Amino acid sequence: MAGVLNVSPAPIFLPISSQKLSRNNRVLFVKSMAQSSDSSNGSTSVSTKEEPKSGSSFSPPPNFKPPKPKPFTPRTDKILDILGASLALIFRLGTGALVSGYSASFVSKTEVPSDQYALEIAGFKVKESSNLGPRPEKPVEIYEFESCPFCRKVREIVAILDLDVLYYPCPRNGPNFRPKVGQMGGKQQFPYMVDPNTGVSMYESDEIIKYLVRKYGDGNVPLMLSLGLFTTLTEGFAMIGRMGKGSSYRPSKLPPKPLELWAYEPSPFCKVVREVLVELELPHILHSCARGSPKRQVLYERVGHFQVPYLEDPNTGVQMFESADIVEYIQATYAR
Repeated sequence: MAGVLNVSPAPIFLPISSQKLSRNNRVLFVKSMAQSSDSSNGSTSVSTKEEPKSGSSFSPPPNFKPPKPKPFTPRTDKILDILGASLALIFRLGTGALVSGYSASFVSKTEVPSDQYALEIAGFKVKESSNLGPRPEKPVEIYEFESCPFCRKVREIVAILDLDVLYYPCPRNGPNFRPKVGQMGGKQQFPYMVDPNTGVSMYESDEIIKYLVRKYGDGNVPLMLSLGLFTTLTEGFAMIGRMGKGSSYRPSKLPPKPLELWAYEPSPFCKVVREVLVELELPHILHSCARGSPKRQVLYERVGHFQVPYLEDPNTGVQMFESADIVEYIQATYAR
């Protein structure tokens, strides 16, 4: 499964609505704990000032060497994790696996240049295309956590719209970003979105979805995200196989720059990586790259291969494939 873009943001990350989110300016450091739900309304604009914070020095684990990519080959000790994460594909009928306006056709291998990404099946190549809306100049910022069904709804529309998002993980008892949501919006409720491109911020998953499709899509909410209680229930069932992974905070060392992950929501390989990022409360830019995403070609050109998840860590310089190894790297580098 596969990839996304390379955006190297800045030392520590502060949600900014009215201020430009640059590579060298993003700061956030707060303390306390909170609680989650998706039940109230309201939307508020956010304008926060930057607070400098000196970052610790981070380096890869001793003798670390990134593994070679092995497409669709789960490590034997992680097979149950991948199977559990795959249940979501059944309950959600693959929602988020295809970008908006996706289309595909089988062509001869000779019709696709060797420097162009294309899936190969039975001696043919699959030419894929999409019909995307306007692209945001800066990543949309979303405060959420992995095992929340309301948050998953928003992550699915992010994949469909092929957006890059700066995620601020808010696991239970997380000391950094849950309290910040309360400061910005008045309550600790998730998901919470801040769009630095427009100054808009809001709670409520359904309202966030409507806003994103109006601003960055064709204005239409996909069927599987518009079925009310059925959507919410199936989002919850989709998480049964992971037994609450990605919901509770584990002590970690906050890096000066957000990590960057090329991934997309329905991929079980990407899911297990996202879980550990959330539990360790590590901000990360997710370069969404579902089927039909032009960012698949971007990653292919950069590294000569497309597979997700693909991690880029600007704090250590590490770039790597393979979900199980990425999880071990993140834990060795950032867990306390």
